[in-house]
Parts: sequence; C-alpha cells; structure tokens
Amino acid sequence: MKTSIIYLKNNYCIPKRFSRDYFKNLNLCSEMVDKCRTEILPWVEKYRPSKLEELISHKDILETIGRFINEDRLPHLLFYGPPGTGKTSTILACARQLYEKNQLKSMVLELNASDDRGIGVVREQILNFASTKTIFGGRFKMIILDEADAMTRDAQNALRRIIKKYTDNVRFCLICNYLSKIIPPLQSRCTRFRFAPLKSNQIIPRLMHVIEAEKVKFTEEGLQHLVVLSGGDMRRALNILQSTTMAFDLVNMENVYACVGKPKPDDIKAIVEWLFNKDFSETYKRITFLKLKKGLALQDILEEVHLFVHKVEIPTLVRMYLIDRLAEIEESLTRGASDKLQLSALIATFHIARDIIEKEAIVVKES
Repeated sequence: MKTSIIYLKNNYCIPKRFSRDYFKNLNLCSEMVDKCRTEILPWVEKYRPSKLEELISHKDILETIGRFINEDRLPHLLFYGPPGTGKTSTILACARQLYEKNQLKSMVLELNASDDRGIGVVREQILNFASTKTIFGGRFKMIILDEADAMTRDAQNALRRIIKKYTDNVRFCLICNYLSKIIPPLQSRCTRFRFAPLKSNQIIPRLMHVIEAEKVKFTEEGLQHLVVLSGGDMRRALNILQSTTMAFDLVNMENVYACVGKPKPDDIKAIVEWLFNKDFSETYKRITFLKLKKGLALQDILEEVHLFVHKVEIPTLVRMYLIDRLAEIEESLTRGASDKLQLSALIATFHIARDIIEKEAIVVKES
C-alpha cells in the first residue's frame, strides 16, 4: 500500500496519516514557546501598551494624534521629554493602529540613533527604506528614529533633505530627550509634542495593574516611596518594582531602597544633622561607615543633601553658599575625582557654613 508523504522544511518528511497529530503538537509547542517568551520578558516590555487607549497619560497629545490618524493627515512627528514618559510607546501604538500585524515589518523602520548615529546609516538604511514605494494601497511608510538627539549634525542635515524629498512616501517620528540637540530645520519640519514627567496618580494605577497580574506583595508605604524614586519615569518605576519583587518577597520601603541603592530619608536626615553638629573627624567616620554598610554612592548622598538644604531653615546667604559648593563637588565627582577627597570637601563646606551662621548670630546680638 502506498503511503502519502508530506515534505517539510530542511528535507524532513512525515507520513500523511500522522500529519494531523504532528501539526497539532507543533501548534501547541509554538503556543508554549510564545508563553515562555512572554514570561521571561522584562515587565517594561511585557506590559508595554499596545493601543493608544491603553496609554496612561498625556491625553491631549493622544487625542491630537488620534485625530491625525482618523483623518489620514499624520504629519512628521517630534516627541521630546524625559525618559520613561511614553514617547516610544505612543508611536509604536500609532504604528499598530495604522498597519495590520503582517504589514508592520515592511511598513515600519525602527532605529535607535544612539547606536547608529552617523551619516552612513542615514544615507543607506533610511534612504533605501524611504525611497522604495509601498505595495499596500499607496499608504505612507513610517520611520521611527529613537534617541535622535544622539545623531551627529551632518546626519541631521542629511535627514532633513530626505524628509523634504520623500514626504509623499514616508512619515518620520523623531524621539529625543533634549530638543535643543535637534537642529532647527529638522524641528520646523515636524509637529512637536512635549512629554512631561508622569504624576504619581498616573503611575500608581499602572503599577497596581502589574502588581495584580504578577501577584506581588506590597505595602502602601513601599509603593509610595517607589513612585518617588521613579521621578516620573514609568520605565524606571516598573524596573524598580520587578527588581524588588525578584530580590525580596515583599515590596516595602526597606526593600525598595535596598534594591535601588539610594539613601533613605532617615539616612539623609542623620547625615545633615552630623554635618551641622558633629566635628570633622566624627562626621567623616559616620558617613563613611554608613556608605559602606548600605552600599551608598556619594553622588546619591549629594543629590539628597541638596534637596534637604532647600527645606531646612538657614539664612539665605548660607543656603546660596552651600548650593554653590555642592554643585562644585558634584561636578568634581562626575569628572572622576576621589570619593574620599570630595567627602572631606562636603564636610568642610558645612563647617564653613556653620561658622557663617555663628558669625551672623553674633552680629545680630551685638546690634
């Protein structure tokens, strides 16, 4: 009896009578692989909004872009603002709304300009993609250029010429953190949207959605401190949540700060108290011990001390002096200066500030 054969890729073949079970198992395996891939994804990607209506903020921007899409009048776009505010998620959601799933690869070119920032990639990849016509009913293609502020000036000028020449065929979306690093001729060819840092009442509902989906144990205090540490950056908030969940069983204040490596408010309060009240050697020993015990960076301590200086009641002249010196110490640290030397400079700065306060008090008494 003849056996029917089905040929598969790579010269494999199976009898036709087994084909139904084979393809059924193949589909099951494919579904399991997709599920496993989703499970191991970072939460930032796993819970990235796929539709415009799923985005949590900047409703005015979303409404405007939604109208552009519905009326088929989408211009070139320029999204700018701090990291983690929804710039990339917004344009990817737009692309999914504009094109079918099977069209995305051929209709959308996504590039990270911080990796490919030279004029070569503009002349080759971008020009080749922009100059070819689409086969999907005359619809324009889309080029998403992330971190466009990292592009060289020559590359930006070349991009300007391509945008001008191929507007009928393609729409560009430039994404950047710093608008000032984009040349004016490029800015003028795009409709600009500023993405501001997210507010806590925008971040918390999204975090709660992830917490419920992942069955995360948490405390209200821990969640509030996580939001503060995120600084309005949704990406950072999700990364902190995931890393704290993986490192500990509970997302509370202690665990969040331990995971991030930032000084807690109580630590900063103690440090400022030592700086204002203890002698030089004692302060140096205590801060050094705290740094080693909790794995704190001097730069993080400086940032928090700077914020604390704005809150504490001291003469304006002293506040101005402290802020000026803290800025100099931070600049020295970013240039690679010694941690120990800059810690000594920090303590010395507060000792001089104490002397200024004491002298002002004496002058007030004498008058």
